[in-house]
Amino acid sequence: MSFRSRSVVSSLALGIIASTAVAQDGQRGRGHAENHDWYQELKQPGTGYSCCNGTTGGIEGDCRPTRAYLTDEGQWRALVDGKWVLVPPRAVLKQLAPDGRSHVCASRTGVIYCFLGGSPKS
Repeated sequence: MSFRSRSVVSSLALGIIASTAVAQDGQRGRGHAENHDWYQELKQPGTGYSCCNGTTGGIEGDCRPTRAYLTDEGQWRALVDGKWVLVPPRAVLKQLAPDGRSHVCASRTGVIYCFLGGSPKS
């Protein structure tokens, strides 16, 4: 493989990695549209209210892919709008997302409605 070909392949791989990281940065609105069909089926534990408010007036909904991990104490931490936050146990859904990644549904003020942990870490 020539140097030019290796450079092109490397650039494409880095672009894919960067786009995946951006899609899982926990920023409100990023990745919502691609997953809205199954987000709208999620229900908040204990209340049965929807986790997802959908898209209203062009404003993206509350749910989005994110990065998350389990602490040594067995609690989830998730990246929500650029900050690592502790996920309240009441918001953790006992199911996996169709894509196996972590997802969070949270308000603009950071209140977490629902959370799906990736398998095993994402």
